[in-house]
Amino acid sequence: MSLKRALGPFDATMVVVGGIIGAGIFINPYIVAQRLDSAWLVLAAWIVGGVVALCGALTFAELGSLRPEAGGHYAYLRDAYHPLAGFLYGWGLLLIIESGAIAAVAITFAQYALRLVGNDGAAPVPLAVAAIVVVTVVNYFGVKPGSRLLNVFVVLKVAALLVLIVAGLLMPAADAPDTEPPAGGAAAAGVATAVPAGAQQETDGLSLFIVAFGAALIPVMFSYGGWQNANYVAEEIKDPQRNVPRALIIGTSIVVATYVFVNFVYLQALGHAGLAATLTPAADTARRVFGPSGDRFIAAAIAVSTFGFLDLTVLAPSRVYYAMARDGVFFRSVARLHPKYQTPSLAIFIQSAWAIALALTGSYAQLVDYVVFADWIFFGAAAASLFAFRRRFPLSQRPAGTFRTFGYPVVPAVMVVAALLIIASVLWSSPVQSSLGIGLLATGVPAFLYWKRSNGGPDATGEGEGA
Repeated sequence: MSLKRALGPFDATMVVVGGIIGAGIFINPYIVAQRLDSAWLVLAAWIVGGVVALCGALTFAELGSLRPEAGGHYAYLRDAYHPLAGFLYGWGLLLIIESGAIAAVAITFAQYALRLVGNDGAAPVPLAVAAIVVVTVVNYFGVKPGSRLLNVFVVLKVAALLVLIVAGLLMPAADAPDTEPPAGGAAAAGVATAVPAGAQQETDGLSLFIVAFGAALIPVMFSYGGWQNANYVAEEIKDPQRNVPRALIIGTSIVVATYVFVNFVYLQALGHAGLAATLTPAADTARRVFGPSGDRFIAAAIAVSTFGFLDLTVLAPSRVYYAMARDGVFFRSVARLHPKYQTPSLAIFIQSAWAIALALTGSYAQLVDYVVFADWIFFGAAAASLFAFRRRFPLSQRPAGTFRTFGYPVVPAVMVVAALLIIASVLWSSPVQSSLGIGLLATGVPAFLYWKRSNGGPDATGEGEGA
């Protein structure tokens, strides 16, 4: 029995859009405004981030077309470098990255859903757990039911953002003068702003600008992350050589355009100083656009967006653990598909159960801080794997119709460099948390060796696996 190819091009595109748009675009833009000193620089950061995201999507488009396997990322790292590299990605994904994201997103959904019904003083955890259970059950019954639920909520969340964009573009700009810089720029990036006079001042000023812009790109790139979800489910997409690249390019382009216009509207409604001064940019903008009803509009939009994102985080990453088990480096039973629904049902349940445990204990927030940078280590490594696959599988030897990344080798190189810059920035700003994160990932090494020996998994020497 194999995974069922049930997802069409629209389904795959919704996986991309749904995997990127969560709650971040409603909240994170204020951080970017705090770290940069003008409105045009804020927009430039979102545009630059969008270009990097498109480079990532193009890179993963070729990877997904060349190797349309369940697990996506995991398979690329396994085959390009070493089975341990792929395992550590899946280990981190299950241990914290995705399970922690499920817990965090479920709590956010519950908070805004309760606010929407006028009961925001209630404890969110019971509703968060119930939401995880609901999406788990839906995805247990097949990839198509999970995809249909995702499609509905992705369309609703994009529609809500479009309503905010159109209404914001039609309203006059903020009345308050935008002459005073916020408490941001290089100072917000943790850099001293005093510089000597003369030529040295100009040089140091440029350095401070680069550091501040790099710091602003961190929340931008985290908001753009998620296009790789289509690669996780590539084995369940019809005609993946054609539809995986299309979904990645179209879906990421939709998100980039949406994000840039939403930030333009935030700046139009609040001004640069106003955006930098608020912790709730979407809510403040909606109040200015829609009046008192704006709060309910944003509460509904965030609740819809996070519930759709929750469904996606249960649907797609579970295929990584299934692929690991199929390779013999995880519990063998996880590789069994449901005899009727053809879903990796045990993988879905394990991930959801661990996410519920994290939500109940409240430990996910700190743990996610420890390893969130690791996601970009694996992003960069997966993007770099394209260079290895180009050497191993020359274009002349590939099947007709296999997607080729435009602008190679510059496009994947941009993605790799961006990942390295983000990793360096996080290590520089949070060295203790990052070190603890590396320690958490290192616990995967003995786990890999145990399953390899117990199940006869991939050769730990990696012979024959490298490029």
